[in-house]
Amino acid sequence: MRPRGGSVGRGVTIPGGLGLAGVIVFVLIQVLSGGGGSAGAFSVDSPFGQAPQAPAADGRGIPAAQDPERDLKEFSVYVFSRTLDTWTELFADEGRAFERAKVVLYRDAVATGCGDASSAVGPFYCPADQRVYLDLSFYADMETQLGAPGDFAWAYVIAHEVGHHVEEQLGTSVEVSRLQREDPSQANALSVRLALQADCYAGVWAHTIFAAGDLDKGDVKEAIRASAAVGDDRLQRRAGGQVNPDSFTHGSSEQRVEWFNRGRATGEPADCDTFSPENL
Repeated sequence: MRPRGGSVGRGVTIPGGLGLAGVIVFVLIQVLSGGGGSAGAFSVDSPFGQAPQAPAADGRGIPAAQDPERDLKEFSVYVFSRTLDTWTELFADEGRAFERAKVVLYRDAVATGCGDASSAVGPFYCPADQRVYLDLSFYADMETQLGAPGDFAWAYVIAHEVGHHVEEQLGTSVEVSRLQREDPSQANALSVRLALQADCYAGVWAHTIFAAGDLDKGDVKEAIRASAAVGDDRLQRRAGGQVNPDSFTHGSSEQRVEWFNRGRATGEPADCDTFSPENL
């Protein structure tokens, strides 16, 4: 992808060690409907002007230009915005309005409409406040722990979480919650279908940016590697346990790659029906 010069990978030094009482939550962008400019307007040229910064040794905030995570933050906001743009257009094509989500970048822990969460949760979507929460440390974890480095691997994660927002907008996640309450024995299986649909929606976004010429060689491979890395079977093996499909909540590596590729192949959300019996 080409949103900025250079890579946000090995050149980024991410400070750690914050206790819960010292958590710094980077609420960088509130993508608000009805804002100035275009829909969900904000400028990706200077998104950090009002963001809280960690205090420097002299007590003053760190200037944005000196922020060691600046590239990662800018890239995250850029991808998030582009993904919302894609879904705004796709909904409009169907005569539907798309309510744009918001994003929060954080470290260590964060308070959300779905309750408090720590970095152990990783990136997630909260339907209660319609926000995507991105733990910045997960970018490094993808390389060091999951073997899935790269900018587009991170972009896949963001697009997947936005996919859950799409499901919320379409009423899919509400229906899944109802079915899970009615038949708890199917709760995990339904969660898998919901996650795989979000993977497919991430593929739909990848299709649109490929068509726009915004993919570099190797980008798609990074996303495929990332989708495989977070398969339930692979994660269970890495944890040293046995693979238990009945405990899956997001799908196997093979399934996640398959559904990402389905969305990427056609760019059609209609091809992301993971709930038909024949599709799983």
